[in-house]
Amino acid sequence: MLKKIVFGILAAAILLAGCIAAIPGEKSTLELTSSPTGAEIYLDNQYRGTTPSTIADVEPGSHTLEYRMKGYTSWSSVVTVPAGTSNYFAALEPVTVSPTPVGTVTPIEVSVMPSMLTLDVSRDVMIIGDSIIFSGTCNGCRSIILTLYGPGTYRDGVVLTTLQTGAYNAWSYTWNPGTKPQSGTYTITAKDSAGAATARKEFKAIGNGIVTVIPSRYAVATGDTVTFSGQCTSGAGSVRLVLLGPDRLASGLELGTISVTADNRWSYQYKVESGLPTGTYTIYVSDVPKTTSASNQFTVGYTS
Repeated sequence: MLKKIVFGILAAAILLAGCIAAIPGEKSTLELTSSPTGAEIYLDNQYRGTTPSTIADVEPGSHTLEYRMKGYTSWSSVVTVPAGTSNYFAALEPVTVSPTPVGTVTPIEVSVMPSMLTLDVSRDVMIIGDSIIFSGTCNGCRSIILTLYGPGTYRDGVVLTTLQTGAYNAWSYTWNPGTKPQSGTYTITAKDSAGAATARKEFKAIGNGIVTVIPSRYAVATGDTVTFSGQCTSGAGSVRLVLLGPDRLASGLELGTISVTADNRWSYQYKVESGLPTGTYTIYVSDVPKTTSASNQFTVGYTS
């Protein structure tokens, strides 16, 4: 009888262990702090902001964590990150220079120039579907790592390439992502592979969105005011309005450029000129630069 009880307990334990093992592993969240605050955080050699900071959705397991701060000795360690939330703190030590004893002859050393890294972006605004060129120079660099941060796929940073400098210490890389990226603000970082120098630049990507236009009234008289409004989701900061109609408006009347608000909306009030002929008019809208457009119609003179 005792043996049956023991075997029953062992069987239940094995079944319970199997159920526990079947629970899918959860992600990890890192709470990162340092003394002093403001240290640069590098997780697996990727820049992740400054302390204090919280990094979510980290895969549990082994990771390289490093803190860097000018004037302080860098702190680096390979950490085993458990599931759930864990905290990592580092007290950075100031870089100290030992005084030269009196009467000591200091040997003459050949100084080594620190790495000097520059970064340029060929355009401030890139239309999705086009390419953009990142370039610069780096004196004293062995190689350069380019990492791109932005919306969607690039939220946590994507290493685009590792480059070697050419003649005159210059380097250049053409990014041609096609039409997959989302619109928004991107940050490109160039880093010396030895970690001695880093440079960053921002640029905007516009496209992969729509623009709409709706008149507040579809039949108006001269002297009336009509409001045109709509949305713009291409990431553009403004839209352009053109009014098309009979006679002299056949080639279009430029109404202006209107700013897009933070919630992707725009609005414009137009007072219908006296003397406009009766007929059907078209209001045309496009984002700036022109990656998408739309139009709608209304009548002047209450025509059917």
